[in-house]
Amino acid sequence: MSFKFFDKLSQDFSELLNDKKDYNVVIKVGKEGNRKSFTAHSVVLRYRSSYFDRELENATMNIINHVKTIIKPNISAQIFEIILKYIYGGIVDVKNSDTKTIYKLMFLAKELELKELSVKLESYLIESKASWLKTHVSFVYHSIFDNSEFKGLKKFYSDMIEKHPNLIFESEDFTSLQESALVSILQRDDLKVEEIKIWDYAIKWGIAQNPTLPTNLEEWSNENFKALKITLQRCLPLIRYFHISSENIWGKVKPYEKILEKQLWDDMIQRQMFPNKPVKSLVLPARIISNPELPTRIFSTTESPFSTIINNGHMAELSSWIDRKSTTYSSESIPPYEFKLILRGSRDGFRPKTFWEMCHGHSCTIVVAKVAGTDEIVGGYNPLAWDNSTGDARIQTNDSFIFSLKNGNLQNSILSRVVNNIKALVYHHSDDQNTDGPWFGNCEFILKSDVSDFTQDQLCWCFHDPGYSNYYEKPIRTIKEKFSIVDYEVFEIIKQIPNCAIR
Repeated sequence: MSFKFFDKLSQDFSELLNDKKDYNVVIKVGKEGNRKSFTAHSVVLRYRSSYFDRELENATMNIINHVKTIIKPNISAQIFEIILKYIYGGIVDVKNSDTKTIYKLMFLAKELELKELSVKLESYLIESKASWLKTHVSFVYHSIFDNSEFKGLKKFYSDMIEKHPNLIFESEDFTSLQESALVSILQRDDLKVEEIKIWDYAIKWGIAQNPTLPTNLEEWSNENFKALKITLQRCLPLIRYFHISSENIWGKVKPYEKILEKQLWDDMIQRQMFPNKPVKSLVLPARIISNPELPTRIFSTTESPFSTIINNGHMAELSSWIDRKSTTYSSESIPPYEFKLILRGSRDGFRPKTFWEMCHGHSCTIVVAKVAGTDEIVGGYNPLAWDNSTGDARIQTNDSFIFSLKNGNLQNSILSRVVNNIKALVYHHSDDQNTDGPWFGNCEFILKSDVSDFTQDQLCWCFHDPGYSNYYEKPIRTIKEKFSIVDYEVFEIIKQIPNCAIR
């Protein structure tokens, strides 16, 4: 039997790091003018990191005090201090570090050959910071793309591209994506995006790489088109041109005809006129997605429902309210709207900031939330686009509404339309986005958390009192107390296109 005292050992070595008596290594990190020096012990560095073992072999020694100096100008003092504490004490406190710092720490740990730490941080990011990874796609993806390490993160993004490609294409930093990373995405056969949208995204990316191009396409010169063509030379061959509708060929592709090879353009026109006649250009197979010309049917017959909170009947009722119908649409037929999932708390996280990051720019959205400990489903409809950059702003609209839905023991739904549009919604300042999520009226439906998790503290609220200024016509809860939630979802509401005859 053996007794293990790792905690005490870790504590003693952590204190050794701060002991200035017997150090024999100085490590200077940061650039000139912002440089910081750390003292260390060669024996600890050598046995904890093969990287430092090699560095110490080549380090310059002061012949007077026998201290070796290592200079690392590209490492920040904040991150290196965390590294040293890990090397000496085997402890890394991520609780008080922001996610970007943790990500940079993971990369530095890999560079310093601290594999145990690098692997642990990679797992932590995937398991606990998925929402951050999804909202910083370009920042992360291009840095791991050509790296032989980080297999877990690569699989995370591969799965995300397969299941939710719009999280990449519609991210704020999409246009900063590395060319090789973009090419790898466009090569995929399982990219579940309409081909014309892929074309649009490629054009958007190419134009962003050429900021001097005129904003008005009609003002473009031949040189402008040539510049775009050169930029997109690796992307253009990956577009499945022969799977784009004739309407979109003429409306969206033709304006950029000059960036395409003449033979390809001629073959595209020929295919429109003579579908059965062979073409000379390479015809890539269609991507593995459902026919984009058919409307998306929301009434799922698969094992995975479109929502974990609402059902087809709720969706029909919500659609009726959007259209201001006096009777509810039938839940047995295709509804007039597609409910496109943007965010799910149980999938993307419950941070208020995640809501503002993932819903920014999306308009005509419905937020639904399941109240903890009850059968209640509450929510709100915003016909306008969410905007995370406006600051504290009162948003006016005549078409928003809040609601509760019949569910379990709750036999009746409640619809409450906006009656005072001066403060139909509130868009928060960036600092407040760390605590405040969607906000309708005078706290008449809000999701809020002071611990950055809507499921943890009871600060969500549906407040409505005759003695206060109310912006919606009636309360949607009979209980006035604040609450937490077990899950929430945000859907973008998209008008369905009627079925077309198929020959």
